[in-house]
Order: sequence, then C-alpha cells, then structure tokens
Amino acid sequence: MKAIVHTGPEEVEVQERERPTPAAGEVLVKVHSAGLCGSDAHAFLYEGGYEWILIPRVMGHEYAGEVVEVGDDVDQFDVGQKVIEEPIHYCGGCFQCKNDQENVCQDFHITGMHSDGAYTNYTAVDRKFLHAVPDGVPLGEAALTEPTSVAARAVLDRSDVTAGDTVLVEGPGPIGVLTALIADSVGTNVVVSGLNRDTVYRLPLLEDQGIETVNVAERDMESVVEEYTGGIGFDAVFDATGHRSGVKDGMEYVRKGGQIVVVGIPNENSDLFFAPLIRGEVDVVPSYGSKWRNFEQALRMMEGGAIDVGAIADTSFDIGEPEAAFHAFLKSETCKPVFSFWEA
Repeated sequence: MKAIVHTGPEEVEVQERERPTPAAGEVLVKVHSAGLCGSDAHAFLYEGGYEWILIPRVMGHEYAGEVVEVGDDVDQFDVGQKVIEEPIHYCGGCFQCKNDQENVCQDFHITGMHSDGAYTNYTAVDRKFLHAVPDGVPLGEAALTEPTSVAARAVLDRSDVTAGDTVLVEGPGPIGVLTALIADSVGTNVVVSGLNRDTVYRLPLLEDQGIETVNVAERDMESVVEEYTGGIGFDAVFDATGHRSGVKDGMEYVRKGGQIVVVGIPNENSDLFFAPLIRGEVDVVPSYGSKWRNFEQALRMMEGGAIDVGAIADTSFDIGEPEAAFHAFLKSETCKPVFSFWEA
C-alpha cells in the first residue's frame, strides 16, 4: 500500500508499506480521505517542539474511512461501517483521565506522531478511539471531524458566547475558520481578522460562507472595534493565530468582562502586561484538543447542515506530490488540503 512518509525537515515522500493486520481489540480501516492541519505542517518543518517525532514516520491524524476487517473481541463495529478516529489517545489511568480531563492526559499518544498515521491506504486502530459516521455525512467531509471537534470545544465548551454576541476570530487557518463557522451557527455576529497573505484564499473562503472579514494590514482595528461593537469591544476573542501576539492583540479588542479563548498554540514566549486583564476582569481561557462529546457534536453538526465543512476542503492536491500541499498551506495559499487515498 502507498503511504506519505515524513523523512526529514521539509521532506516527505510516497513509499510502499505493508498492509497492517488488526490485533485483538483493533479495527482495520481503509482510508478514504485525510486532511493536513497546522501541527502536520509544523512537524513537516521539524521545528521547535516537534523534534521528538521519530522519523521516518507515516503522517496524518485527521481522516475518515471504512471498516474492512475487525480483530478479535471487537463487536462495536462491522465491516463496511464508516468511521473516524480520535487521534489523541488518552491513557485512561492518570489523574486527568480519571478526573474527566482526558484531553490533557499525562501520557497521551498522537496518531501520526507517536506512531504511524493515516496518510496511507489502510490503518489499524484501537476500537475505543473510533466513532461511527452518520449515513448522511460523506467520508470526504467526515475527514474534517477532528479539527471541527477542536473548534466545537473552543466555542461550545470553553467559551460563554451566545446568540447575539459579537465575536472576533484572530487567524483564518483551519481551526480559525471552523471556529468562526461554529460561532456563526449559534447566532453570534462573527468577524475574522487575517493578514495580507490570507486575502488570496482564506478570507475569501470565509466571505463565501457569509462571514465578515478584516485584513489587518489595510484596516485599523480600532475602527473595526468601533464599527462592530460601538467601541465597547468584542464579547469574545478567539485567538487561533498560533502566534505569541494573539493574546496581546486580543486584549486590545475584547470588552471589559469579556473572554479571550486561546485555541492556537504559539511556540514562542509572550510578554503580557496583565493589569488590563485584571482591571477589566477579562477571562483568558485555553482550549486544547477535544473530547469524545466534541467529536459527536462535530458529526451531528455536519449531519444536520449547521456547518458546511465540505466548503473548506481543498482536494486539488495529488498524494504523489505531497510537498505541494505542505508548502501551499504554509504560504496560506489554501486552508485545508485533503488527500484522497480511496483509489491510490
């Protein structure tokens, strides 16, 4: 079978690998589609915070596929069933797992990083990390369940936003786009800010979905705050930039008593002056990963048409030349590349 393998900094290649056999408690999944996310791009660069990944490594953790074989002791899934995987595997035994905080497990394991992932034709998965995909959700869209679940946790679990609130999303990457779509689906008034480079693909993508956008290189954000909030400030700011400036900038745009929800993970230290946060009683809330419930929320939102994840999937990239997808993503020339393995 074919697999996209990370072989070095900014190096990926297509290799032939043996088809796995499911062990007891595992399910063999035939991969239909697999997405590329920000963590994949950082791993591709092999930059700070990702050197622990042992290479060569088959990449990929966002995917959907079909069950083709089940191991012993598996009775929850049947051959032919559509499934997706929770790629962050929690241990189940640490304090956080026992305390219903498995998304911050002390001994987690990430598919495609700690072990070979889903950029391939077939992958064997522990049954407890699989979700059944509703019949009404195409596999190509179900492949985006994991990033959608991350956005769902940020909006539905970690924030206090409600219908009628004004919301700013900083950064139109995949998580920022999905956060905006979910916030919009619950009736908030959403604005997404981006950079000059985001005007090529990502901001127009949001505009096509009816979301207001701002290019911060051309528009003074003070005027944006005035226009959308009457100068009061946004009820919530979602920082999806993954840059150290995100929270600091959000402090300028959020109202007193509002929230900054940090979804992106910066790899550099940030010097913050906390006095405005304290005096304004602004909550700074981190949101990391997602839980079982968030995956189910994501699938139900797709099934019910609350969000159109298919609109952000870019299927134009060939798995035979995977570097093109990584470079286009890093240059903001696309938002969510999705590789197809169904016929590969």
